Amino acid sequence: MKMQRRSKGFTLIEILVVVSILAILGALIVPKIMDRPSEARVVAAKQDIGAIVAALKLYKLDIGRYPSQSQGLQALITKPADDQTSGNWKNGGYLERLPKDPWGHDYLYLIPGLHGDIDVMSYGADGQSGGEGFDADIGNWMP
Repeated sequence: MKMQRRSKGFTLIEILVVVSILAILGALIVPKIMDRPSEARVVAAKQDIGAIVAALKLYKLDIGRYPSQSQGLQALITKPADDQTSGNWKNGGYLERLPKDPWGHDYLYLIPGLHGDIDVMSYGADGQSGGEGFDADIGNWMP
């Protein structure tokens, strides 16, 4: 009697079943993961805005007012040239650097703000006012 030798590899059917299962899982999972980077950018923008607003409040506590529109957020980094702030301005500034929003744009500063005393905001992914979803404006007035 001859002994039949069976190879210990996978059959074509087994490989096709595994590839099919992986394709189905990929089709279900990948779309859910694709929005995560955009969501993370929105969260990062909200955190940056919170830090900027906190620095602005410290500035107001020391100086007695928020930076003017012309001074802008740069007043948190560099001592303004006017004599009114020079004595109380915190050495080293209120922030190490001015961050850019996660899409590479500068944060906007409005005084008086449309939603309160001050507004610090980003225009979102599209860099333009308004928009919906990830293109929507993000500001300190948002929860």
